[in-house]
Amino acid sequence: MPALDEYRFRELLESKQYKILRQGLIELAPSDIADLLMRVPSERALIAFRLLPKGLAADVFDHLNGTHQNRMLESFSDQAARAFLEGMPPDDRAELLEEVPAVVARKLLRILTPDQRRITAQLLGYEDGTAGREMTPLFVDLRSDMTVAQALERVRQLAINRETIYECYVMDDHRRLAGTVSLKDLVLADRDNKVAHIMKPDPPFVFTYTDREEVAKKLREHDILTIPVVDAEERLVGIITHDDVADIIEEEATEDIYRFGAVPGTERGYFTSRILSVVKRRVGWLFLLILVNTVTGSIIAGQEALLAEIVILAAFIPLLIGTGGNVGAQSATVVIRGLATGEVHPSRALKIILREAGVGAILGLVLGAVVLIWAYALGRNLQVAIVVSNTLIAISIMATLAGGALPFIFRLFKLDPALVSAPFITTVMDIFGVALYFFIAHLMLRL
Repeated sequence: MPALDEYRFRELLESKQYKILRQGLIELAPSDIADLLMRVPSERALIAFRLLPKGLAADVFDHLNGTHQNRMLESFSDQAARAFLEGMPPDDRAELLEEVPAVVARKLLRILTPDQRRITAQLLGYEDGTAGREMTPLFVDLRSDMTVAQALERVRQLAINRETIYECYVMDDHRRLAGTVSLKDLVLADRDNKVAHIMKPDPPFVFTYTDREEVAKKLREHDILTIPVVDAEERLVGIITHDDVADIIEEEATEDIYRFGAVPGTERGYFTSRILSVVKRRVGWLFLLILVNTVTGSIIAGQEALLAEIVILAAFIPLLIGTGGNVGAQSATVVIRGLATGEVHPSRALKIILREAGVGAILGLVLGAVVLIWAYALGRNLQVAIVVSNTLIAISIMATLAGGALPFIFRLFKLDPALVSAPFITTVMDIFGVALYFFIAHLMLRL
């Protein structure tokens, strides 16, 4: 059978050749199936979705955007929705219920079995963006006084509905984390040996309130596939797996990129986001930046006499403020990314800021030398060319100082360093760059 493309997919749906369609869908990756489903009307997508085997359907559902997920859920009967939701990992289920409309979420919570409702409600009770919200409470727990044979039997009993069985967690009588033991170690150990003798004590862990970005960083640092999550009393309540961490890293990177572009929040599904909603998210920052930029206009307007006397000065304003914004944004990007990856630590803030200032000085000297020649060629006025060149050197140093320091200042006040967005740093440098330009011009041209 030929590969199932969009044309063939629509053709089989319209001709109701469901047996052939099902076989073609099974051979595709979940992401490709989701892409096909989102290209056809909802009622046809639902028919195709119901042809999928249960396990594949869950994977495909995870690749659908929020709008299509809502439509699928609303079309399910209560029994079908319950079976589908309870087949999802608890952390994915909690994330889904957080994103659907409140009316739909309440309906879905009601149809869950009491145990699953309790687990989901527990996850939803944790603050968004914390380890508690990201964890799954389904893991293999063992006692230290078990024999290896007893431990393997428990793994067999629990394996069917656990997200991972490759790492097992050993707890004491008070459910506090005592250690971990891998499935490989259990299989290779003597059956009469005690779990306490082969477990690894004092494993790394995170608290339910730990920020999810810190969770991802800790899991990478220790090079492990899962990390246990404990409550304030250090009782084991869940685990976070490597696939969850991959999602966290992607979401955090996306969030930082949006913030660095001065777009509050993230737009889930570009083409499914309503235009008015997109405008609402973006317009606030832009109004603020316009308001701040009026300061730049006021400074230029206040130099009317100087500009009337030496008109050529106005020609270099865009060059200077544009360079300041670009240089500052470069420094801010490097520092913010370093803070996100852990390469840059706040304790070394002064050293990093001074390093950036040194980079700015060298950049300023190089750019200033080029601009000196160009400014003289343009205006045939050596004094003006020297003013522009010196200003550019000073702006480069100032921009790298601002770009290097502001992320640390924001972090000090417990704000996301990514809020030092490119538009923000550019606007700041516009103000200080213009003020510095006219200060140097007055100093050198009117002595």
